[in-house]
Amino acid sequence: MKIAVLSFAHVHAATYLQLLRDRSDIELITADPDGAPDDPSRGKNLADALGVPYVDTYEDALARAPQAVIVTSENSRHRTLVEQAAAAGAHILCEKPLATTAADAQAMIAACEAAGVTLMTAYPVRFHPAFAALRHAVANGSIGKLLSVHGTNNSSNPALQHPWFADPALSGGGAVMDHTVHIADLMDVLLGGEQPTQVYAQANRLLATETESADVETSGLITLTYPSGVITTIDCSWSHPPTHPTWGGLTMTCIGHTGTAHFNAFPPMLRGYETNKANIRWETGTTDLDAAMLEAFLTAARTGQRAHPDGPSGLRTLKIVLAAYESLRTNQPAAPQ
Repeated sequence: MKIAVLSFAHVHAATYLQLLRDRSDIELITADPDGAPDDPSRGKNLADALGVPYVDTYEDALARAPQAVIVTSENSRHRTLVEQAAAAGAHILCEKPLATTAADAQAMIAACEAAGVTLMTAYPVRFHPAFAALRHAVANGSIGKLLSVHGTNNSSNPALQHPWFADPALSGGGAVMDHTVHIADLMDVLLGGEQPTQVYAQANRLLATETESADVETSGLITLTYPSGVITTIDCSWSHPPTHPTWGGLTMTCIGHTGTAHFNAFPPMLRGYETNKANIRWETGTTDLDAAMLEAFLTAARTGQRAHPDGPSGLRTLKIVLAAYESLRTNQPAAPQ
């Protein structure tokens, strides 16, 4: 199968490139014309470092008729690349958030439906076996009726390595845009697509350092109220310092009438100390979620089946994020539109 990766802007791009490069059933094409020529993490510099084929433009990549495309550009550039890939007849995996505006996300979904191609949103945590167990515990009533969920998705500030994350024109926002969506997507699964009626958000830029842009929020706390009565909180902060032993983490605690279930996507299994870095190190023990997500996408591309999480899933979670920003603007609860 021929697959094109368009843009290396996102932090996950290099991981996808390595996973696809090492598969014998994949013919890989890459293009990243938007990066600075001297940036080792972008363009031909990264392609050469990873040993993957590279062409100079997105048009060149699509002209080679890939069956599938992975879009890992800056958030605000997703729509253009998805529409180009759909017009070329390729199935598409798009990094999260799906877009920075509801109008862009809706246009992307419409373009893929018109072209008869699948659009998948990159939510790899859905594929965690421990989340499957959590979902089962909630669905079968093991913890009684679900009352509340407390979610965290924290990391180091991605703008330290990828400055565009702190540029609102490219990112659409900071920690709220970046990290609300994963927990919101898991709630989408647990509640069968139910949308919250109310979103309330608080955020600040206190975690930005002198070397980081303070143009976007670096910490946030979102509260979601669902029609079923479930209350969910999401800590979406970039709260890990650069010296933290892990880049990030995600947890969910589900509280029911009769019990509690806890999910940790990246539990530390081994703890040690790196003398050369004077730093604690954790080795996590978990499924390779990116590989599991890619496998699901490749299967959908080969068979023509609808991929999940799909474009509408990405739109629903984006609407929650946009409601959070409306709440920040008004200091009042907002409803997803």
